[in-house]
Amino acid sequence: MSRPLQARRLEGIDKNIWVEFVKLAATYSKVNLGQGFPDFPAPDFLTEALTRALGGGNHMLHQYTRAFGHPALVKVLAQFFEKLLGRDLDPMTNVMVTVGAYQALFCCFQALVDEGDEVIIIEPFFDCYEPMVKMAGGTPVFVPLRPNPPKDGKLMSSADWQLDPAELASKFNERTKAIVLNSPNNPLGKVFSREELGLIAELCVKHDVLCISDEVYEWLVYDGKQHIRIASLQGMWDRTVIVGSAGKTFSATGWKVGWVVGPDRLLQHLRTVHQNSVYHCATIAQEAVAQGFQRELTLYGKPESYFVQLPKELQQKRDWLVQSLDDLGMKPIIPEGTYFLVADISPFKSDVPDAPDSDEPYDYRFTKWMVKNKGLAAIPLSAFYSEAHKNNYTNFIRFCFAKEEATLKAANDILQKWKQEKTSS
Repeated sequence: MSRPLQARRLEGIDKNIWVEFVKLAATYSKVNLGQGFPDFPAPDFLTEALTRALGGGNHMLHQYTRAFGHPALVKVLAQFFEKLLGRDLDPMTNVMVTVGAYQALFCCFQALVDEGDEVIIIEPFFDCYEPMVKMAGGTPVFVPLRPNPPKDGKLMSSADWQLDPAELASKFNERTKAIVLNSPNNPLGKVFSREELGLIAELCVKHDVLCISDEVYEWLVYDGKQHIRIASLQGMWDRTVIVGSAGKTFSATGWKVGWVVGPDRLLQHLRTVHQNSVYHCATIAQEAVAQGFQRELTLYGKPESYFVQLPKELQQKRDWLVQSLDDLGMKPIIPEGTYFLVADISPFKSDVPDAPDSDEPYDYRFTKWMVKNKGLAAIPLSAFYSEAHKNNYTNFIRFCFAKEEATLKAANDILQKWKQEKTSS
């Protein structure tokens, strides 16, 4: 066949960081701190809800439910977000359930971005944003968070990575359709402050730009930080789609239940994409997630709430990994949220020397060397940057600390052995 088989919209987006590094981790790693999923169980109340749904007397839970979201789930999500956003929500028009946050994002870009539209993406960014914008016919426009290291010698925090207000403002023009906001940010763990969100909101209102707000880690914030929803700021509700995930919220990433919350004027177009692609999400999983949210709505703000307990547990695990990496000589950047922390590997150039003639970024080569020689898997940070900027961020790698204590202890054992080898050499 002389004509190309693939559609033009697939050109240049076929490579995927996860395919290569998941295979490396499976082949060589003793401890995998690369992929962002917990290896500890989902909470008992959630799995018990799934068991009840499977074995209960309601046989209709094994059949199709409402295409845009199981009634029980959209109802409780509306109740929850009414509390969080301080506004009344209609569960039928202001909430839609998706196959994970991934499909929610896909619906956003397909429904709202057209050929010639520009979409601003803040770097570092979750890697699917760029190809999804391109598949919709849009043009990604990148603006990086720039590190501003503390002068007192302390470890850097994700809060020290900041937008340049003038640089951000320069990216907005008459072609700008949307900006993608990810707070808390994967991979950096940055939780955007009210001031930073206010700057973004002001520019969105001024230029009549939409905001796709990826908030899948909304409950995973540490050190007393507060996750602020940009849709709650003045002028932003009518132009914002909030993306959420039961996988991250309830530590059940394999269930693939996500949602969008926003005004009907935007969600009506997402529903069109959804009904002509996926159409429907698993009824049983939606029912169990609805019961989980009903429990959390009852316990909202109380010590026994999972949304209170989980970040406390993960903050402790974050601190363990920070200490282990710091002891080795890596320079961890302390995250304010998410499952992830980024570490500066520049002190390890003697272990893995730079190769000026190599086309492969240094963090890729270091991460491959580490998994093959030390048995510890991570992800290179430059994978979360555009081609234009990735060479500026090749001295960092990303670790996931949402793991069981035994996993983190095994990682610490590897790091301690590595430290002894460096000391004796």
